[in-house]
Amino acid sequence: FPDKPKEEIRILDIGTGPGFFPVILAEAGYKIDAVDYTEGMLEKAKENAGELCKNIHFQRMDAQKLEFADNTFDIVISRNLTWNLEHPDIAYSEWVRVLKAGGRLLNFDANWYGYLYDDKKREAYENDRRNVEKGSLDDHYLCTDIDRMEKIALQVPLSETKRPGWDVKVLEELKAEKIEVDENIWQQVWSEEEKLNYGSTPMFMIKVTK
Repeated sequence: FPDKPKEEIRILDIGTGPGFFPVILAEAGYKIDAVDYTEGMLEKAKENAGELCKNIHFQRMDAQKLEFADNTFDIVISRNLTWNLEHPDIAYSEWVRVLKAGGRLLNFDANWYGYLYDDKKREAYENDRRNVEKGSLDDHYLCTDIDRMEKIALQVPLSETKRPGWDVKVLEELKAEKIEVDENIWQQVWSEEEKLNYGSTPMFMIKVTK
């Protein structure tokens, strides 16, 4: 929104985690509302934000039941969240609801745990692990509690769903004004280390205009 002063632009980050987006945006001069379901993540995000917290309003909230009025935000952003929601269709409905007319939703995600359901994806995932080892890089999957994450993935609906086709269909049903998909966004935003770690699960971006 180049014709609008930064201080007038309302931004909502959903599933903020350690505060990745709010820190970047606050450094750029924006004010942000950031929500997460986990109190521990919010505390970590506040710690990471430091003095930038003056421009960030952190709140504990369910992404599938937002406590904001209709037509509140110019921008709604989210990263690596949709895949692990119990009701992602309801979440999308909520995210579009809180957008102003003409507002934009940017959602970044991937088919993270498809390898639990597909042998070919499992082979590609294992190849990523070998490539990381050959490159003497940190294996990002080993930096998490992989057993716990896989248990979560087996309980949520999107792990075995082909995306972003599913997302587009849901958003069309919500009567979004415009839906755009960039399945190559990972090439622009990932480091070489990330590309090796996640080559079998390329990140996509869905841009929605209300």
